[in-house]
Amino acid sequence: MIESYRENRRISFSNYQLHDRRIRKKARIVMISDLHNAEFGKDNEKLISCIEKINPDFILVAGDIIVGKPGLTVDIGIHFLNELGKRFPVYMGKGNHEMRASIYEKYGDMWNRLYEGTKDNITWLINESVHLDEYNVTIYGLDMKTEYYRRFKKLDMDEEYLLNELPPISRSDYNILIGHDPDYFEEYSRWGADLTVSGHVHGGLVILPFLGGVISPMIRLFPKYYKGLYSCDGHNMIVCAGLGLHTIRIRVNNEPDLVTINLSR
Repeated sequence: MIESYRENRRISFSNYQLHDRRIRKKARIVMISDLHNAEFGKDNEKLISCIEKINPDFILVAGDIIVGKPGLTVDIGIHFLNELGKRFPVYMGKGNHEMRASIYEKYGDMWNRLYEGTKDNITWLINESVHLDEYNVTIYGLDMKTEYYRRFKKLDMDEEYLLNELPPISRSDYNILIGHDPDYFEEYSRWGADLTVSGHVHGGLVILPFLGGVISPMIRLFPKYYKGLYSCDGHNMIVCAGLGLHTIRIRVNNEPDLVTINLSR
């Protein structure tokens, strides 16, 4: 428990290099996931300082800035997103915590406060896309339905689902999907995501040598995708181990994860 306490208060840095002929200009991206109301220094000053030193061209947020439980604050997430948005272009997709706060009455005005309190400083991608012509990159944000976050067993995803939920895709662009749940990497790739950025699994809480992350929020042991870079038929996915936790606040061999992605031709 002492080790877990120590790890939860540190920040580790993951770096990835990806290349594609369609990328028009080099891009340095910071990818964040699963802050879950964590704070690194007062008002997350330490975390923001780390991001400023990386100096990204833009930031991708792969969901779960808040903890989706009735009565909990959204102010930490609002402040953090607004501070980032004042410094860099920020593109955010929903995680399951934002998703359920937006559809269930018991969460009150949590979602409305988060969205309305940040929309002027960041770009929310809720089954929407934005094209960055300078880089020839299109970013999509998937607001996945609640049934796909079912515990214990992965629900099959029909091939038409992503086609119906997301805007049309152009194969001449380099397409990035913000897809919070990495379990559906194969489906994201078949849809056409050249790069998927995910979180959700929190690195499996405890990472064991040779075995990987131990458990996912879906209550599945040794999840296939828990942290790092994965490839499938020429498509890639980067899974962030997240910055914060909720409910079970244990990290072993799994420090809070701040991700940098370097894209080039």
